[in-house]
Amino acid sequence: MNILEDIEKQIDQAKFSAAPKNVGKIIEIGDGVARVSGLSDVSASEIVSFAHGITGLALNLEEDSVGVIIFGDWSKLKEGDECQTTGKTLEIPVGENLIGRVLDALGKPLDGKGAISAKKYYPAEKIAPGVILRQSVNTPLQTGLKAIDSMIPIGRGQRELIIGDRSLGKTAICLDTIINQKGKSVICIYVAIGQKTSKIAQVVDTLERHKAMDHTIVVAASASDSATMQYLAPYAGCAMGEYFMDQGKDALVVYDDLTKHAWAYRQISLLLKRPSGREAYPGDIFYLHSRLLERAARMNDKNGGGSLTALPIIETQAGDVSAYIPTNIISITDGQIFLEADSFYAGIRPAVNPGISVSRVGGAAQTKMMKQVAGTLRLDLAQYRELATFAQFGSDLDETTLKRLERGRRIVEVLKQPQLSPMDIASQVVVLWAVQNGYFDSVPVADVAKYETKILNLLATNKKLRDHLEDKKEIDDFAEKELAKMLSKNSTPSAGDSSGKALDSAQTKSSSKNKSARVKKSSTGGRERTGRTR
Repeated sequence: MNILEDIEKQIDQAKFSAAPKNVGKIIEIGDGVARVSGLSDVSASEIVSFAHGITGLALNLEEDSVGVIIFGDWSKLKEGDECQTTGKTLEIPVGENLIGRVLDALGKPLDGKGAISAKKYYPAEKIAPGVILRQSVNTPLQTGLKAIDSMIPIGRGQRELIIGDRSLGKTAICLDTIINQKGKSVICIYVAIGQKTSKIAQVVDTLERHKAMDHTIVVAASASDSATMQYLAPYAGCAMGEYFMDQGKDALVVYDDLTKHAWAYRQISLLLKRPSGREAYPGDIFYLHSRLLERAARMNDKNGGGSLTALPIIETQAGDVSAYIPTNIISITDGQIFLEADSFYAGIRPAVNPGISVSRVGGAAQTKMMKQVAGTLRLDLAQYRELATFAQFGSDLDETTLKRLERGRRIVEVLKQPQLSPMDIASQVVVLWAVQNGYFDSVPVADVAKYETKILNLLATNKKLRDHLEDKKEIDDFAEKELAKMLSKNSTPSAGDSSGKALDSAQTKSSSKNKSARVKKSSTGGRERTGRTR
């Protein structure tokens, strides 16, 4: 009787609850994608749980099956294995404790610095903030590069595409921008998609050497990772940036690069047997990137006033900006910085083409003093390029044209900048003011970099002028007088009392060269003798 009483007592104490579970079975699996039947109540982007602690994301909702992309080692799963819904959508850990870490697309650490105790999670996919919640972009986000900050300014909350062929310095521009945010209260997220692990390690090492990891999060989905992780990486990085935007802070997210992201999504879509369109991309390839980049915004003061700036990178083939993915991204973003191979191989770095590059925010994202010195810079460069092409034919050039050519050569030299050496805004303005006001005209082109260094050293010692520029953010009468006094008294020998002599001698040489060419041409009856006889 004691045994029966014990059994009855245990039955009375037992608690039963009816919890519905939507259970299904794998009917097909391969290459990180599973087709599952039986999940009648699953929703799009819901997490599906498999055996061995493996999870997946439901993407394809078909009439008799569900297409699920697998996180983790899908080779442990086989046909017939059970799975069940979780009722949760994909969420990414966010917060301050992620700063300085290297993470995968799911927010798991890859740097061996221990686990991350996340207090808050954000959905990977989120609807972009509406127009009513935003305000116009009017605060500059300085890259530290003279060529970009002067001609193609980027504002906080903007989406600026960086586009160009392979190995032309696209990543270098983004690294300079991240390094330049040190001490400016901008949290940076660098998302590496489909890059070599060695390259990602180099990027992290570069950021650590310049003490930029103190304000940076690196999200890595390398080429050796699955297409699923490469597909999720930019959305994870965007969610991390949105957290800081919601806190009223400024964040910058770099997507390096979205070409490989499109490749990963194409691979997933083909494995899910979705209908393919142009270049085998699925029909929603535009929506893939538009829903990501539209999340970059500058919120109004009622909603915290934070911002999320996006710098997507696209790799072109032979400079073709009219290809499918490049045109998609160009139509989504607020401008593009185009890097050209000819300039790069000619030693002009960053190899920015000021003709094709554009910022649709424009001067709204520039300080007043930068507008003052950079107002005609793009036009001057465009005129120089046109004249330089014309001058190649050896035509007789007037004095005004020669002066423009000489000024243009010096502007090109001034806009060159070594990698990983961003420049503060006051230094940029002083150098550009000097070249626009003719202080470089008599300096030999080969010595422009040395003279620029001399000017920067003078500015570093002139604390009164530097403080005035940083405080007023404009070149007023006082700043102009100080600049003229500083540059006139401390100019190079060729730019001082003998100002203009070097330029005059160059013009004289060019004129005499053109004159001798005309004499030679007339003496040969309009053509040079070839030494052959009839």
